[in-house]
Amino acid sequence: MTIMACKCLWVFSLASVVSAGAFSNPPSDAVDSVNPLIGNGGDTPNGSGGMIPSTAPPFAMTRWVAQTRQNYVSVPPYNYTDTAIHGFQGTHQPAIWMGESGQAVVVPGAGTVRDKFEERGMRFDHANEVLTPSYYDVEMDAIDGGSIFAEQSATSRVGHLRFTYKNTSTPYVLVQASRASTIGSADPSNVTYPHGTVTVDPSRREICGSNPERQDFIIQPVSTPATNWSGYFCARFDQPFASWGVAQNGTLTKDAIKGDGALLSAWATFEATTVDVRVGVSFISVEQARKNLDTEIPDGTSLEATAHKTRTAWAEKLDRIQIKGASDADKQTFYTAFFHTLQYPYEQDEDGEYYSGYDDAVHVGPSYTGYSNWDTYRAEWAWLILFAPERVPGMITSMLNDYKEGGWLPMWKNIVETNIMVATHADSLVAQAALAGITGFDIETAYEAVRKDGTVPPQNDNSTVYADREEGVDYEVRAGLSSVYEYSGFVANDVHSESGSRTLDYSYDDWAIAKLAAHLNKSADAVFFENRSLTTAFSLFNAETGFMEARNKDGTWAGQDEGWTEGDMWAYTFDVVHDVPGLAERRGGNASFVKFLDEHFDGGHNDHTNEPSHHIPYLYSMVGAASKSQERVRAIAKSDYNNTVNGLSGNEDCGQMSAWYLFSALGFYPVDPVSLEYVVGTPFFDKITIDFPGVKRPLVITSPGGPRKPYVKSLSLNGNAVSVPVITHADFASGGKLDFVMSATPEAWASSTLVEMSQKRRSAERVEL
Repeated sequence: MTIMACKCLWVFSLASVVSAGAFSNPPSDAVDSVNPLIGNGGDTPNGSGGMIPSTAPPFAMTRWVAQTRQNYVSVPPYNYTDTAIHGFQGTHQPAIWMGESGQAVVVPGAGTVRDKFEERGMRFDHANEVLTPSYYDVEMDAIDGGSIFAEQSATSRVGHLRFTYKNTSTPYVLVQASRASTIGSADPSNVTYPHGTVTVDPSRREICGSNPERQDFIIQPVSTPATNWSGYFCARFDQPFASWGVAQNGTLTKDAIKGDGALLSAWATFEATTVDVRVGVSFISVEQARKNLDTEIPDGTSLEATAHKTRTAWAEKLDRIQIKGASDADKQTFYTAFFHTLQYPYEQDEDGEYYSGYDDAVHVGPSYTGYSNWDTYRAEWAWLILFAPERVPGMITSMLNDYKEGGWLPMWKNIVETNIMVATHADSLVAQAALAGITGFDIETAYEAVRKDGTVPPQNDNSTVYADREEGVDYEVRAGLSSVYEYSGFVANDVHSESGSRTLDYSYDDWAIAKLAAHLNKSADAVFFENRSLTTAFSLFNAETGFMEARNKDGTWAGQDEGWTEGDMWAYTFDVVHDVPGLAERRGGNASFVKFLDEHFDGGHNDHTNEPSHHIPYLYSMVGAASKSQERVRAIAKSDYNNTVNGLSGNEDCGQMSAWYLFSALGFYPVDPVSLEYVVGTPFFDKITIDFPGVKRPLVITSPGGPRKPYVKSLSLNGNAVSVPVITHADFASGGKLDFVMSATPEAWASSTLVEMSQKRRSAERVEL
């Protein structure tokens, strides 16, 4: 069965539900074009894109998904190649490279109660599966005979499930509290056994409890307490319990109403053949989980009403972009990418409060988690500023709360900091938002926090390697800031891991701090950080080889394969996005730089599966070869994105992979995010109409023939000719018209030297001492 056939199936299935009068389903071609299976990685064991076909509203605290395998680092809970469903999981795993935290699992069954994962799997066929962002259903073969029809929807903190038992023996539902937890990705046998709790309350028709699993605890900074953290749940059923009990690793204790320990679950049986269950989830307490349940899906709410509410939330976002000239497959790819970009960071606060693992206390205010800043600062954050601006102040305030409670802005927060990846790209996020006019957060505290990133080294900076996922260390932040970087302009490869990438990333973060300092009229800081960013950016450039290379503490070259984070010298030599003119000059000028880019692509060095390469195709446009950018962008879009389970060539990384495609489809991309300048590429469709939140007029992008003609012949903005392949945030964020004239052959448009223009502009803007 093809993915397209599956797509037709779920549209038809939902339509039949609507026609039966079950609920009023708001029309949305955009939502109906989402294919949640895209990027699930059917041909690879762990999922190439790492995305799961989950149901939940945008930025939901908990995403609900059919569980086909036990998830841990690098393994999501659903994989298209699997043939059995073992339950339905409320997951908090934000990306496959991260661990699960406080999951909740609900397992329907019939006959003998089975609590062990390996014994409870029920076979299913994708032909009997319906997938949408707001509703999921599947028909499963019950182990003891008959079948179970499962339906699922969710709000942010509450899962809503309904099980219909067909020709089965005694129906039951099991709620899992704890399991064997795999720690790390290299060795699946490396497990711990978290101790959960369960309480069965037949009078309330509830099974509640806690699950302290947090697979990334081994890499949190050692000064982070988080000792009282747990995921809490409260499942409430619409049917009375016929019997109940507690299960622990295959041992069933009937009539038990409490349990604690490892491998723990509780169950209830029913006389009814249709059972509705709502599962409130919390990071604060069972009482808060129950309150979330009552608030988000009160008693008497039908599953259809929950699905309608969640579908409406998605339609409010996805319907903001209307496309003409796209095939059904292109629409699936585009709107699924949009769906992916609006999932993270996800809500961590509940009813105005949140648990903080940074000081092990509950606070008042907004909180988000799932910050993959090393990935998302490139384009995903710019997408959120445009399409979810109402969320951005809370997301920044959340980071500032983390700073106040833990001492630092997050690098990769998964409930608490994990020290994964390198650099302090929260600096870029804060600066970009402020420069884009986002308010509603404490700007002075924000500047204090980013300035600390750029001036205060981590503990034991001269002696700690800070290797990837290194255990037993404190906050990593800018490792190497004091050892060499502050004085010589680079992080030493014989002192710190990933030193080359750190050096270049720190250089960009300095650039972001400089931009924010200038915005706040902190002139001395602006000069310091700008000068340091432009100097350190080239401290690794080896003029003899023409490549960036890591250096040792004594200044010697460490070797071309040393010091890189998820990339190599090819990718990182192009990683000076804030000074492309300087980079091109060092490579012999524009014409030479174009040849270098050709060598990069033609030699097979571009690796779009990882983020350091995402901006590179747009660099042609910045050195007078815009038509080559257009060629490369179209080629990457075709080779790395499609509407199949392998529709993402690399890990989604909390939306960045999709954000590249979305911006590219619109026709521009934020090469240097904090500059608020977007390099023009090649729009993919005939016409795109965008209704930005809070903006009175739409942005209309016309490019007749765009699907067949990749080259730009001319461009006008609100009727004015654009000769330089760059537009600014201010040019389009308030709406207007971008009119492209497209061509089937390369054109001379934008062949003037943008590098020279950038040099003149930068000289004019430069803050003088």
